[in-house]
Amino acid sequence: MTYLDYNATAPVRPEAAEAVALALASVGNPSSVHAAGRAARARVEQARAEVAALIAAPAATVVFTSGGTEANALAIESAVATGARRLIVSAIEHDSVQETARASGVAVEVLPVDGRGVADLAWLAGRLARWDASDGKPFVALMLANNETGVIQPVAEAAGLVRAADGWLHVDAIQAAGKIGVDSRALGADTLSVSAHKLGGPQGVGALTFGPRAVLSRRQHGGGQERGRRGGTENVPGISGFGAAAKAALKVMNQAVDVEEKQAWRDAAAARLTAAGAVVMGQAAPRLPNTLCIATPGFASDTQVMALDLAGVLVSAGAACSSGKVKASPVLEAMGQGALAGCGIRVSGGWATAEADWLRFADAWSEAHHRHAARRTAVGVS
Repeated sequence: MTYLDYNATAPVRPEAAEAVALALASVGNPSSVHAAGRAARARVEQARAEVAALIAAPAATVVFTSGGTEANALAIESAVATGARRLIVSAIEHDSVQETARASGVAVEVLPVDGRGVADLAWLAGRLARWDASDGKPFVALMLANNETGVIQPVAEAAGLVRAADGWLHVDAIQAAGKIGVDSRALGADTLSVSAHKLGGPQGVGALTFGPRAVLSRRQHGGGQERGRRGGTENVPGISGFGAAAKAALKVMNQAVDVEEKQAWRDAAAARLTAAGAVVMGQAAPRLPNTLCIATPGFASDTQVMALDLAGVLVSAGAACSSGKVKASPVLEAMGQGALAGCGIRVSGGWATAEADWLRFADAWSEAHHRHAARRTAVGVS
C-alpha cells in the first residue's frame, strides 16, 4: 500500500507513539497535587513547550483542545463573544472555520481568492476601509496553507491590514505546521490553530495559541483546566504524543535538504501527469512542499480515487472531512476552476514518504488515465 493522504491524517511518528504509550502506562490527573498528578502535569507542560516551539509562540499562550476543529471554533466564538458582529472568512477556509462562522449568528462575508488560490488582499483592504463600527472590530479568518491545493497565503500582509483596522486575525495553520516554518508572532496572528494528527501525532488533540490582542472566552465549562480557558481533564496521552510529534517535525524541518528532496519527488510526478493533460492547481503560487492537487478534464475525482485505491495507492478528492461524499471542490470553484472542480484529486506525502511512493503513484495514475482515455475514445467522447 502506498499512502499519500497525509493532509487527511499522517501516520503516527514513532516518537509520538512512544510518548503516548508511556503516558498510558502512567496514572495521575494533571490537576491532582500528589506525585502522580504532578508527573502527569509535567508531561502536559513539556508537550505545551514542544508545541509552542513548533509555532514560535510563548508556551503560556498555548491552549490544548480536542483537535483543530475545536481550536478554530474557540477563536471564532471568542471573537463573537467579545463583540464581533460581522466575520470575514476566506473562500478557501476549512469547513470547521466556515461552518462555525455560519453558525455564529452574525453576518459572514467571503474574502475571495484569485485563480492561483491566493487571497485577494486588495479586496480585503477595500472592505476594511469601509468597515462600519456598528459591526464591532473586524474579524478575519485566513488559513496559512490550503489543505487541498497547498497554496500558502499572504498571512503577514493580511495581518498588517487587519491590525491597522484594529481587528482580529485568526490563522488556521493546521496544514502548514510541521511542513513549513510557522512563526505565529511574525505572521501577526491574533489566534492560530494547529492539530496533532496532521504532523504525525495522535488524532483527537489540537491547540490554539493567542496573542495579546485576542480575548479568549471559555466555551467548554467545568474545572479550571488550561488556565481557565477550557474545562475538562486534559488528554495526557494525546497531548504527550502531540508534543513528541511537534518536536520531531521541527527537527526534520530544520534539515532543508530533506524538504527540498521531497518537493522534487512531488514535482517529478506532477511533470508526468501534466504531460498527460492534468492541470496542477495553484502551481503559480507558493505551495506546501508535500501537496499536489491536480485536475484532469473528463476524469472525475471519484473515478481517479477508486482506480488508484484498486492499485494500492491512497489519495483523496478534496478535504478528508467531506471526501466520503465526493463532490465538486468548493476550493477549486473559488479559484474559478468550476469546469474542473469535479475532476480534482489531492496527493500529499509526509515524514515517512519515499521517492518510490511518488513514482508508484505516477505509474498507477498513468495506467488509470490511459484506460479511462481508451474507454472515452471507444464511446466517441473526445
